[in-house]
This record gives sequence, structure tokens and C-alpha cells, in this order.
Amino acid sequence: MSGFKDHFSSASDRYAAYRPDYPAPLFTWLAGRCAEHDIAWDCATGSGQAALGLAPHFRRVAATDASAEQIRHAAPHPAIEFRVAPAEASGLAERSVDLVTVAQAAHWFDLPRFYAEVARVLKPGGVLALWGYGRMVLPGELDAPFQRFYAETVGPYWPPERALIDNGYRSLDFPFAEIEAPAFRIDVAWSLPRLIAYLSTWSAVKRYQDAQGLDPLPALMAELAPAWGDMDTARPLQWPLFLRVGRR
Repeated sequence: MSGFKDHFSSASDRYAAYRPDYPAPLFTWLAGRCAEHDIAWDCATGSGQAALGLAPHFRRVAATDASAEQIRHAAPHPAIEFRVAPAEASGLAERSVDLVTVAQAAHWFDLPRFYAEVARVLKPGGVLALWGYGRMVLPGELDAPFQRFYAETVGPYWPPERALIDNGYRSLDFPFAEIEAPAFRIDVAWSLPRLIAYLSTWSAVKRYQDAQGLDPLPALMAELAPAWGDMDTARPLQWPLFLRVGRR
């Protein structure tokens, strides 16, 4: 996990438009673990979904990403300072941060160097939260073909770091005093074209397209369409979140 592995800059516009937002109760709970609410650092912010969730709870959010293209597509907010910076060198002052968050990205980091940076910038008693989500769950008979697409069609094209997502970061080294977190999940209601647009942001889909010279998504859409019914009907979809939360 050394070096910056950029799987997302080429899809930054789709990432900003189609990735889901995180649930508001997650940020309320995280803020409640912090003694002060001055600065939160959202590391590997992408296009800023988690930073926007943090903004109501902290005086300032420092949102960094190693990809300038991702930062360019982030929605501006008066409480958020977006900057290009690697996870292992934030540029933040020592012992200045109340909360560090990493959403769906810690598996790309040089973790020992990142953890050293977290220890440097966190205030005593400050909190680190890593979280992510794995395969979404589709309702009823739609889930089986979707699972086959995830595991078999594009499964061989996931980067090896994806295994850490699939096991919910349980095998990730985490040298902090761990805090037990409640269960959170992302709930959306999407049409079939909206789902396909989200899937176009997957790194495995892009790698499949590059290797095979064709797009696997039209075939999946055709397979899902009979059970979906009217393609523009919004159906409930969900991702269970997993978290590793700890205190300095």
C-alpha cells in the first residue's frame, strides 16, 4: 500500500456526481466522540462527500486528496478548505485536529506513515475514524445477478486492496484505542439508470473496459431490467457501513 495509486482521477466527474452521500447520524455520532469541535481533517476526501457531512459539526474542515482532479470536482463550502495533499503529509499543524476521517480510502494508504501523521496532528484524546462500504444490496431477485456481476464479471479486475473492503477492514492494522461503533448504513432510492451510472465509477469496471475493450454495464442493465420493471422506478438500495474508530 505504498505510493499513491490513482484509480479515480479519470472518473472524477462521475465520482462527484454519482457516489452516494454518507448518513447524517454517522457524523453526529463521530462529533459526539470529540471533546472539541475546532478542526476535522477529512483525508482522501475525493470530491468531498464526507467533508460536507462533517461541516455542520466543526468550525473548519480540512479536506485533502492526493488527486488534484478529485479536488477540482469538489463542491465548495465556506467551512471546508480543499487542498491537494497525500495522506501521509497533510500539512496540518501538530496537535491541531479533533477528528480525522477516512471514507472508503484507507486501503490505498501507506498505513504506518499515515498513522504517524495522524498521531502528529491529533490533539490528545482526538479521534480517528476509518470507514467504508462493500457491495450494495439490491432488493429481492435483483441481488443474485448483481452479486454475480460484482464477484465474477468484474471480480478479477478489482485491485488487490479491495479484499480489505470485502472483510470490513477487520484485518487492517489499527494501533489506536478502539471505540465500538453502532451500525450505520447508506440508504438510497435509485432508478436503474442511476444505479448503472454509479457502477460506472467502480475501478473494476474501468479496468474491465480497458482490458476487454468493451463496457460490461449494458449487459448487466439488460439482465436486471426484467425484474426491475419500469427502469425509471426508484427502488430501495443499501450499503451497510463498517467502521474502525479509535482514540489517540
